[in-house]
Formats: sequence, structure tokens, C-alpha cells
Amino acid sequence: MNYRQNRRTGDRISEIGMGSAYIADVGFEQAVKTIRRAFEGGVNYYDLATADGAAFPMFREALSDVRDKVLYQIHFGADYTRGAYGWTLSLDTVKKSVDQQLTDLDTDYIDYGFIHCQDESRDFERFRKNGILDYLLEMKKQGVVKHIGASSHTPSVIQEILDLNLIDMLMFSVNPAYDYNHGAYAYGGLDERADIYKRCEKMGVGISVMKPFSGGQLLDSRTSPFGKALSIYQCMKYALDKPGVLTVLPGAQSAGEIDALLKYFEMSEEELDYSIVGSFAPPQAQGKCVYCNHCMPCPVGIDIGTVNKFYDLALIGDEMAKEHYLALEKKASDCAGCGHCSKRCPFGADQRARMQEIERYFGT
Repeated sequence: MNYRQNRRTGDRISEIGMGSAYIADVGFEQAVKTIRRAFEGGVNYYDLATADGAAFPMFREALSDVRDKVLYQIHFGADYTRGAYGWTLSLDTVKKSVDQQLTDLDTDYIDYGFIHCQDESRDFERFRKNGILDYLLEMKKQGVVKHIGASSHTPSVIQEILDLNLIDMLMFSVNPAYDYNHGAYAYGGLDERADIYKRCEKMGVGISVMKPFSGGQLLDSRTSPFGKALSIYQCMKYALDKPGVLTVLPGAQSAGEIDALLKYFEMSEEELDYSIVGSFAPPQAQGKCVYCNHCMPCPVGIDIGTVNKFYDLALIGDEMAKEHYLALEKKASDCAGCGHCSKRCPFGADQRARMQEIERYFGT
């Protein structure tokens, strides 16, 4: 397992986390074994926006003895007072549901308390007006909630939340289908979504990725909006390459499925290569670096994707991006101008011209 640090909280978070949407469907015993296997494989980050409240005792059984070694996302607005998942903006219901979850999990604290599923501005207005945000902040003041997060599919609403500078973690759907405007939750254009990734990186807000496979559609050529299937490993790599992303949260219902996900770290560069998405990228994506590094290897050893990422982040005012760039062993000024990278870029980015542009910007 690899881990990435949330710069705002200091938490080391596993690159592969675990979603819990349908874990309760497999029954208590199998669910416990699945969750425990994830922990044994190095998974330390769990999203608890599950479809059925029956999942919480399963997590208690699987992880209560290692509670201090795992991180839970618990959602203020996800209602389990009737068992199955419901969405609510009622303060009283939120309080009852959170209390119930804490009891069922046998824990007295929440690692990341989430502003839950705010996909419209009016929802977020009611979340605040109804006192739910104040309740969440009071829980943080008391130490019950360690950090604040938010989940949303809508870039414009996310920008509103980021403007408040309250959250340390964002749960967002990241996959090529949504980024290229295909799917039920493909909200916002390509540039709007890219702006979220870059702003989170600039602010140090980590991103936990929901729906990395677009609800499974990307894994089957018959359901993929592009007519071509991607592997789970290509999808995870795609998400993990985005600025700000700390962890992907695929669901699993068996220990075998957990083992399959963890094989990500055994995959070759060729097996992780998702450059095929360049063949179905929309016109507005052409000419833009997505940091996939399909252009590699560079004859002089420049990490082209990383150089581009730091440049893009510096352009939006990320001061640390320049420091990170200057610390690189090989910089844009080392470019030999051979054009190998430009010829290989599946998105048509003129990397040779980009290297010249980046050299001028950073002065090296």
C-alpha cells in the first residue's frame, strides 16, 4: 500500500480506501471478513455513506480493535434512523442519525465529519440555514469531529464550499466518463472539473474519490459511453493522477475483491496506462496535459507529467508548486527539444513547446 498525506490534517491516507455502499448486502460474516481483509491489506480510509445502516455494526466488528489505526468519513445528512439510507436536511434527524452511527460503530469520535451530498446551491443554503453546519462545527469544537469534509458532484457548489475555507477533505466523483460529460453525475465541464482538482491541491484539501468506475460502466465495453472498456486499475490510476487526489474508494463485497483491488500495486506501467482515453476525449481536452506520462520515457529524464502539474498549479497561485518544481532533479530547461514526448501524447499536447513555456515561467 502507498500512502499520501493530507496537508491540512497530517493524516497518512491509503491510496486505495474502501466504499461501503453495498457491503451490507452480503451478510454480516462475509462483510466483516471483507472489511478486515481491506485493513490487513493496508487500507486505512473508509467511507460510511452506505446504502443500509446494517453496515455500521459490521464495521464495528471488523475494526473496533484497530479503531485508532483507521479513518472514517461519516456524513451529516445521511439518514439511517429508519435503517436504509435516506437524505435529510433536518437538524433533528441528522443528530439522531449521527448518534446512532456512533453507537453502532462503538466509537466516540469521527475522523472526517462530512457536509453530505450538496449538489445544488439551495441544498447548501438549507444545510446552513437549518443549523446543520453549526452543529457539525460545534461537534468539531468539542473534539467529537476531528476534521471537516464535504461531498458533492457539482463543481459550482464545491467552489462555494471551498470559499468558506472550512473543509479538509472533499469527496468527488473522478473518472474519464464524468470528466468528459458522460454519465448521470457528469456535472460541470472539463475545465470546471479540472479547476476543482487544482484548487484542492492549492488549498491542501484532499480528495477522496467516489465512483472511480462510473458505477461500473467503464469496465464493460457494452456500457461504456466510449464503446471501450477500461480496467479497474486504469480507472484508479486515472483518478490518482489528478491534483489533490489522495485516495480512491471502490466498493467490495468479498475478500477476493479486496485482493483484486490491491493488485493495483503489482501492475506494470503498461497495465496502468490509460492513454486510450485520449482517443475519445472531447475537442476541449485536446492539447492539454493530463499528467498521464504516456509520453515517457524522456531521453534526458524529465518527469514530464509532474513538471506540467507543478506548472499548472503555479499558474493558479499555488506557492508550493514552484518550490516543488525547483526541487526536481530535471527541469524544463533540460529539455533537448527532440519532440519524442509531443509525438507520443495521446491528447495532442505540444510538450516541446510546453517545456519552453515552463522554462520561461520558472526561469529554469
